Amino acid sequence: MRILLTNDDGVYAPGLRALRSELQKIGEVIVVAPAGEQSAVGHSITLLTPLLIQEVLDENNKPMGWAVEGKPADCVKLALLELLKEPPDLVISGLNAGSNAGINVLYSGTVAAAIEGAFFRKTSIAVSLEYTKPKPLDFSHAAQLARNVIEQILDHPLTEGSLFNVNIPSLEKGPIRGIRVVPQNLAAYKEKFDRRVDPRGRVYFWSGADFHCPDPHVDTDVTALADGYITVTPLQFNLTHAAALEAMRAWKWH
Repeated sequence: MRILLTNDDGVYAPGLRALRSELQKIGEVIVVAPAGEQSAVGHSITLLTPLLIQEVLDENNKPMGWAVEGKPADCVKLALLELLKEPPDLVISGLNAGSNAGINVLYSGTVAAAIEGAFFRKTSIAVSLEYTKPKPLDFSHAAQLARNVIEQILDHPLTEGSLFNVNIPSLEKGPIRGIRVVPQNLAAYKEKFDRRVDPRGRVYFWSGADFHCPDPHVDTDVTALADGYITVTPLQFNLTHAAALEAMRAWKWH
């Protein structure tokens, strides 16, 4: 099995390196990832500047793949259209530092990279690790859990372009309680901005770190993750509102 591995934390991120080691147990892994951190860039792509690439070596000084001066979606496009000699069987994005559940899915560069893989009709899986404390994360253990989930997904017949979002709960909470297949939470998040003034008297804002969902819908990725479960959510990128589409067809247009 040929696996394309990418992320939004950057090609040198410890989560990517840990997941690469685990994925090598099930196939050949080629990395094409951003040269630097691209968290929360969503599905943006680069149009007005060149996409510089550089070959990257692993810890044994052997070729690992490429670093791209671009966004996560750029990396997948470039990998599939230019860099890989043979198409991959699977696209994996992660292992992200921080969960991508609920409406965070819409902002996530990690998920966007997986969606890009699905555009190209490749089975694609985004994998993220929740953290609850500002301390080093146990990416090694999380990567083992991620591989287990990925292997179980692949054990089933999948249609072309199947897309999944996987979240692993913070390992600080204790033992994993299991795996749950749940929908994406759609409840609003609570956000704050820290208002400040620079030395020249100009007002600026920092996005606050307190970004949480105070009233999530039950039985969703947010609630299951909070309860200590690994969550698996099948996604689609068709944004058409089917019910509204049918209703609007009956409108009188002129």
